[in-house]
Amino acid sequence: MKHQKILVKEDLLDERLDVYLVGRTEKNISRSHLKKLIDGGAIHVNGRKVAPHYAVKPGDQIDIEWLEAEPEGNRPENIPLDILYEDEDVIAVNKPAGMVVHPANGNWHHTLVNALLFHTKHLSAAGGEERPGIVHRLDKDTSGVLIIAKNNAAHRDLARQFKEHSIGRIYHALVRGVVQHDEGYCEEPVGRAFINKKKIMIKPSGGKDAATDYKVLRRFKQATLLEVSPRTGRTHQIRVHMQHIGHPVLGDTLYGITSPLISRQALHAAELTICHPQTGEVMTFSSPLPKDMQRLIEQLESQP
Repeated sequence: MKHQKILVKEDLLDERLDVYLVGRTEKNISRSHLKKLIDGGAIHVNGRKVAPHYAVKPGDQIDIEWLEAEPEGNRPENIPLDILYEDEDVIAVNKPAGMVVHPANGNWHHTLVNALLFHTKHLSAAGGEERPGIVHRLDKDTSGVLIIAKNNAAHRDLARQFKEHSIGRIYHALVRGVVQHDEGYCEEPVGRAFINKKKIMIKPSGGKDAATDYKVLRRFKQATLLEVSPRTGRTHQIRVHMQHIGHPVLGDTLYGITSPLISRQALHAAELTICHPQTGEVMTFSSPLPKDMQRLIEQLESQP
């Protein structure tokens, strides 16, 4: 473990700690990464933990603990991309299961962002320097259509569409058990779990509004293929709502149980409909069911 000490000598006017440290540390890291270090307790002022918005003062002693170097993740990597559509404003890609969308703790490389940076120099910066082009996300083990913004104007317009819930999204999910009703919906609020912060739970009080429509495409003896249309875009929304109605997504180890038939959650973003940010044209991008989910259906069909 390596320490760096910085003595504040300047007479500053309410400058935030994370802003002050940009360009003053031994490592050339971004403000957002500095904020994470401060929140994580790796940076202290005068021997105590403070918030990123702490206003530095002359005489403050800043102590930084450099643990294992966490590399900046935004580096181009020659990773093949399945591009469904591309123009000067947007890229629609078919993300495979197992690929993380953008670099973060534990996944600094081999992400979709790394692949995009190799593919093009034109990505929006409106979402922050650590997420160039990223307007929305899919979970690591969810496959399917993702829209990327190539400039800030396109990013702002797409973000508005997501916020207004005007973007059409269709997922295909294989869930445990036989869903009895041909159509249904779940409108339970969701929020972070109290203990495991990586997990989302139903929160009738204090949760964020979430709504998911679903309809049966096909029934098997022990499972159901659903078409799922989320009206809102909360983290893990579909997976949590499916668990709540008693039909967790097959292979979802966080909200269901492991499945010998598939090694990840059987959830696929099959279709995305946007209003093009430049032309106004309504555009729909679609992705066929991936091979592992096709094999899963074949196995479900053959079950006695």
